[in-house]
Amino acid sequence: MSHNAAATALTREALNDYMAMWKRKPVLRAVYGDFYDRIAAACGEGTTLEIGAGIGNLPEKLPDVIGSDIQFGSWLDLVADAQRLPFADGALGNIVMVDVLHHIEHPLNFFREAERALRPGGRVVMIEPGITPLSWAFFNYLHEEPVVMDADPLTSGDSNPTRDPYASNQAIPSLIATRHMARFHALVPGLTIREAVWFSPLSYPLSGGFKPWALLTAGLARALMTLERRIERRLGRFIGFRVMLTFEKSS
Repeated sequence: MSHNAAATALTREALNDYMAMWKRKPVLRAVYGDFYDRIAAACGEGTTLEIGAGIGNLPEKLPDVIGSDIQFGSWLDLVADAQRLPFADGALGNIVMVDVLHHIEHPLNFFREAERALRPGGRVVMIEPGITPLSWAFFNYLHEEPVVMDADPLTSGDSNPTRDPYASNQAIPSLIATRHMARFHALVPGLTIREAVWFSPLSYPLSGGFKPWALLTAGLARALMTLERRIERRLGRFIGFRVMLTFEKSS
């Protein structure tokens, strides 16, 4: 079996595992439902593209979204690389994603493509791991994906077709939103980081995510998320486990 064929088989197996966990775990659906509500509320007018649609859950909250991924799925609208979007200049109103940016090989390639494909005033809205003083140890020691805080989050270059699509650095989004923000704006002058909201200090980690375990029920998660929203603006940057980044194209 070739490297590409083996990688494809592993990716499909992972998607099947995610789909099974989504169906059997109500608390997972509750927590990610909140993610999708936040994304839908942040979107502006125009055609919306989801990158890294995975098992295809976002349309439950955003019905008209175009679902894409780097790997084929029968529920998707197209297969595409985030670093080379098959859309004309100014064709999109929104580009949305959940847990995708920290997997992209060259983030700067993606942002320049987003800048090109968005209409004036269009937005990139994403939810990613948020590295904060509280969450760092959890992501660094208890999560299988690495957290490399001294990495360059704005690399560019040619894509490697044999690269594992699940290769990642969970620190990438947080680095862009904090210590590399000025550099981001210099490299992608047409996009502005409009907002960074750090949230979910308890509901996400206690849900177990796509792991088989959970330390709270769906009902408790919903109640907890209501309380968390009251403190996220003041304390989220220090205790949040998630960050929602909104980028806007200048008009």
